[in-house]
Amino acid sequence: MRAAIQQYLPGHPWRDRIHYFDTIDSTNTHAKELARGGAPEGTVVIADQQTGGRGRLGRSFSSPAGMGIYMSIILRPECPPAELMHLTCAAGVIAGDAIVRIGKPMPSIKWTNDLVLGKRKLGGILTEVSVEPASGKVEWAVVGIGINCCQQPSDFPEDIRDIAISLGITPAQRAQLIAELMRSFHQVRHYLFVEKEGIMEDFRHRCVTIGQEISVVRCDEVRHGSALSVDNDGGLVVKYDDGTTATVSSGEVSIRGMYGYL
Repeated sequence: MRAAIQQYLPGHPWRDRIHYFDTIDSTNTHAKELARGGAPEGTVVIADQQTGGRGRLGRSFSSPAGMGIYMSIILRPECPPAELMHLTCAAGVIAGDAIVRIGKPMPSIKWTNDLVLGKRKLGGILTEVSVEPASGKVEWAVVGIGINCCQQPSDFPEDIRDIAISLGITPAQRAQLIAELMRSFHQVRHYLFVEKEGIMEDFRHRCVTIGQEISVVRCDEVRHGSALSVDNDGGLVVKYDDGTTATVSSGEVSIRGMYGYL
């Protein structure tokens, strides 16, 4: 797989920074270890299968062999963490653009990190950041991306069969999509901050959460309301049923009519 990816990246500066594994517990976990050890920006960890794939809030991410893209990339933006709040949103935009470039439909985004086709989950993004104590700046960021690529409906576990979907591409096409993702992340380094408003405008156009009736779950508290917008830091602006408006930056958000929520 490593050689197959590299053939799509002739002369690319990150071409030789690929760490490939047939099986690994989690690409994000290994990428964080490499980042702590000083691995350069653009180092990418890719696995054919994950035994402990993770999503937000500690959820597992189904990662069967040969069926999907399971990759994590190390970035080293020199900025305070408050300026990087939109990174997960930017990664969703990047992933959608890469998918379109291999000839597949543009996925929508469910705030904050799910890629969706129709009302089914195509993939997800997990961003983890380390802050350097002395300077207070970001030391490294690891962006993990999981995309269902080759599954037929019967390939999904029964508990997610009705809510998951894949791109329907061949195993060989995964290498091309990974290369497109790497190329996009290399480019985004140059405009992550200077074109922040444009990135977030793209995110808002693709975000299926905006305008929907939602439930916001935080610990044992559940509040219902409507999603009004997403701000430039990636926060979800919500008008609750009691008439108050607030910006949500963490917690679980469910959309009525999606993923089985009625």
